[in-house]
Amino acid sequence: MIRDITLGQYFPGNSWVHKLDPRIKIIATLLFIIELFIVDNFIGFGIAAVVLGAIICVSKVPISYILRGLKPIIIILIFTFALNMFMVDGRILWQWKFLKITAEGLELAVFMAIRLVLLLMGSSMLTLCTRPLALTDGIERLLSPFKKIGLPAHDIAMMMTIALRFIPTLLEEADKIMKAQQARGADFESGNLLKRAKSLIPILVPLFVSAFRIAQDLAMAMEARCYRGGENRTRMNEMKFAGRDYAAIVMMIVFGAIIIIESRML
Repeated sequence: MIRDITLGQYFPGNSWVHKLDPRIKIIATLLFIIELFIVDNFIGFGIAAVVLGAIICVSKVPISYILRGLKPIIIILIFTFALNMFMVDGRILWQWKFLKITAEGLELAVFMAIRLVLLLMGSSMLTLCTRPLALTDGIERLLSPFKKIGLPAHDIAMMMTIALRFIPTLLEEADKIMKAQQARGADFESGNLLKRAKSLIPILVPLFVSAFRIAQDLAMAMEARCYRGGENRTRMNEMKFAGRDYAAIVMMIVFGAIIIIESRML
C-alpha cells in the first residue's frame, strides 16, 4: 500500500499540461480546491469531475496510475463515509438498536467521499505534471511580491518542494524497512485494524533515523556547493507565459464562473 502513494511523484511527459507554466498549474490547483469547497450539490461535482477528467486525458497520465494513489486513503474514505452516514439525523432508512442510517446522512456521506476523491486527484495532478525544480521556481515567483514585507520566498519554496520531493524517497525507505522486517518474521498483514496499526510502530524508529540521515546528507551536499539561499541566484531557464498559458487562464476563469453560477442557481 505504501508503494501506491503517488503524491509528490513526477510522471514524465510532453503533453500540453506538462508544458504549462508552473505558476499557472499552482494557481489552477488552488482554485480547483477552493471551487470544490464552494460546490454544494452533485451537479457541481459532476462538472468538476468532467474538467478533471479532460485534464487527465490531455496530460496522458494513465488513469490507473492516478487511481492507484487513492488506495492509501481507502480507510479514511470508509471512516468518513460511515461517520456521516450514521451520525446525521433525518429521515430514517434503516435502524438497528442505536445505529441508524438516514437519507440526509447517506447523501452527505456520498457528497463528502466524492469531494475527498476529487481533492486528492486534483492535487496529485500538480506534482505528476510538474518537475520538482519547476515547482520550486513557480512557488518562489508567486511568493516574491511578499519579499517586501520580509517573507523568505525562496526558503519557503525550497522547503515545500523538498518536502514533496522526498515523499517518494521516504515511502521507498519505509517499504525497504517493512520487507527487511518481514524477512525476519514480522507480520503486518494479519489481525484486526488495531493490531495491524500497532505492528507498524517498529517501523517508525528506523524510518525517522533514515529521514534524519537523508536530511543531513542533503544539508552537507548543499553546503559543499556553497548554497546560501536565493539571493543573487540566476536561472538557466526563465519562466515566461506562452499562448497556452493564457488559454489556461481563460479556461480557469470560465470554469470558476460556471461553478459559482451553478452553485447560486440551485
